Amino acid sequence: MPYTLADAGVIHLFARFPALAKLPRAVLCNLPSPVEPFPGREKELWIKREDMNAPVCAGNKVRALEFLLGGLKEGDTVITTGGAGSTHVLATASHASRLGVTTLASRWTHDMNPVADKVAAQIRRVIPGSRVSWNPVIALAEARYRSTTKKIRYIPIGGTSPLGVLGHVNAALELNEQIVKGEMPQPSSIVLPLGSGGTAAGLLLGLAIAGLTSIEVVAARVGPRVFANRARVLMVAHATARLIQRLCGERVSGANASQLRVVHNVYGGAYGRTLVESLDPAKLLHRAMGLRLDDTYSAKAWTAAINEQNTEKGPVLFWLTFDPTCLTS
Repeated sequence: MPYTLADAGVIHLFARFPALAKLPRAVLCNLPSPVEPFPGREKELWIKREDMNAPVCAGNKVRALEFLLGGLKEGDTVITTGGAGSTHVLATASHASRLGVTTLASRWTHDMNPVADKVAAQIRRVIPGSRVSWNPVIALAEARYRSTTKKIRYIPIGGTSPLGVLGHVNAALELNEQIVKGEMPQPSSIVLPLGSGGTAAGLLLGLAIAGLTSIEVVAARVGPRVFANRARVLMVAHATARLIQRLCGERVSGANASQLRVVHNVYGGAYGRTLVESLDPAKLLHRAMGLRLDDTYSAKAWTAAINEQNTEKGPVLFWLTFDPTCLTS
């Protein structure tokens, strides 16, 4: 089904930085994604429904893909990379196919869980012949090599690059508008999973641009420290600010490092490994709101959000990044 700019909703990033509207963009989202209170805790715990931000295969990845797939034509090819059960790989293939674009993928093995198994099966269905290596370094190198030797666009792991992060800057500006309109109170913290860091970096920068300097971004680490870490988030946020400055010719409020806190106690010991402590919180959310989480990212971050809300610092916003309909669409 073709989409036009009329279907996109208001892009607050373009309202703030009109020059960015010239960037090639694939219109994939239906924005804004709603904010909803968790039943029984309406004053303390809220959910940003990123699982509703696109008509198919929603979630945090599609915001970055609007920019990363921009300008592609039917018949073009992209290549990306991620774990065997990578929701980013699946999202890339799903949304590229909406544009008539072919996706190639180079993946690697990791600990699996029931949802990751379903993601991997769906990837095999939409990307026949997708390769799975035993080593992420090999998979990354292969994807880079294939993109440089042929006319194939490289989509970075997790969609994390300054261009892709613009989508998450827009999400923070969108949230600011929802707060201004009274759709939810200003949260004391936003809790989300930390993998490749693009979503956290974009929210951190977007909050600074919006002047929401008292909101803490609580990033629940779900991957090894070598790529899921504070320094990477800040580096990506600063690089995105430089991109905006270069394209718009105006100074941009940089990300505030003091607003970022990384928590490590929900990691579970390996990427993709189920955190036993997250099972009951995930069941609680499903019973209350019918929402399903994945064990790799969102269940761990939801557990961190529950822990954060229990500190009674103020309203907590859980950034729901997973859309289970990706597994059936």
